[in-house]
Amino acid sequence: MSQLGLNAQLSSSQQEILKLAIQDGLPLTSQPYQTIAMALGVAEESVIATLQDWNDSGLIKRFGLVVNHRRVGYRANAMVVWDVPDETIEHIAGHFTRAEEVTLCYQRPRMLPKWRYNLFCMIHGMDRGTVLGQIASLVERHQLEHIPRDILFSYKQFKQCGGQFAGSALPAGVSLG
Repeated sequence: MSQLGLNAQLSSSQQEILKLAIQDGLPLTSQPYQTIAMALGVAEESVIATLQDWNDSGLIKRFGLVVNHRRVGYRANAMVVWDVPDETIEHIAGHFTRAEEVTLCYQRPRMLPKWRYNLFCMIHGMDRGTVLGQIASLVERHQLEHIPRDILFSYKQFKQCGGQFAGSALPAGVSLG
């Protein structure tokens, strides 16, 4: 926990504005936390302390970029869906979460009889062959040849963004730019 204590310096309405301010990315300024602090009417240290508290408490799991992979040359991506025995899903998911080529990994319930898959991971690459090679390497490295899977390549991207949890717009009169 920060030295300021759990969100001690921001009111609940300021916290909601902070959530809105960061969910689409930080302001593109030389001092983004200062920019947010000015909009909230608080000290930059309060913004940073609140974000640290949210991170420490698990409200924010990570703070990072959402990269448009196609714009930086990654033209292929695949969702690999796996039919993993329930008793081994934690073990196999642990391998995936440590694998550099896996960018997302999560469990979902099976929807039997039509959908048997329960573990999903996303892999990006410069081209389809690279992605297929990465999947083959993952399978071989972790001895997953016996695990049924399907590879679902994306054909067209309609939307890509980080999670949106705090509504959609800053309140009237609050500006970050």
